[in-house]
Amino acid sequence: MKLDILVIAAHPDDAELGCGGTIAKQIDAGFKVGILDLTKGELGTRGNEETRKKEAETAAIILGLSLRENAGLPDGFFENTIAERKVIMQYVRKYKPEIVITNAPTDRHPDHGRAANLVYDACFLSGLTKIETTDEHGLQQPWRPPFFYHFIQSAYISPDFIVDISAYWQIKMNAIKAFSTQFYSGKTEGQQTFISRPEFLDFVEARAIEMGSIAGVKYAEGFIAKRYPMLNLLTDIK
Repeated sequence: MKLDILVIAAHPDDAELGCGGTIAKQIDAGFKVGILDLTKGELGTRGNEETRKKEAETAAIILGLSLRENAGLPDGFFENTIAERKVIMQYVRKYKPEIVITNAPTDRHPDHGRAANLVYDACFLSGLTKIETTDEHGLQQPWRPPFFYHFIQSAYISPDFIVDISAYWQIKMNAIKAFSTQFYSGKTEGQQTFISRPEFLDFVEARAIEMGSIAGVKYAEGFIAKRYPMLNLLTDIK
């Protein structure tokens, strides 16, 4: 299957938090979107591999994804190595996305910045013919995604562009709340974490409102581009 967009994120729930509204909007417009989670989030304080797998599957249904896979890299300990780049390259070459979106280049969680660098390097190297990778069908063909973006996470980063997700806000929130072990759901039992506090979901909404205010819409998601998006006409700007 060829994808229009592949979101590659360090942990299950990163994609939902960072660009869940944009994913839902693109899918509603007829585009094929998939998520590749790099790890199973097994080091998370709350939940475990099995619960997070089920939560990711539920979120995938809510968003309407064409596919969701997990690369099985070690949570907290993956690095930007040759072997791990090749793991990512196999998925990029398999699905040949036009757009890849990944974690913020710098953020509170060190996995996020490492993921951003790993995914960018893998996408670039995926276009080199002399690096060979294989899958179940044999030797893969080179593919370098034409467009590469980062979503914005906990740390504020000034966006290069924003996407209006006002009509898709509830879908985004439903997908986030599918990760019921990770986020506040009216109960406070268990050890609290940075993201399980009730205030964290308020922060997610506040960030979306902040991004939306830039363009006079209710909710938006911001993105960073490796190269600036090009407009044909100034009147293309909304």
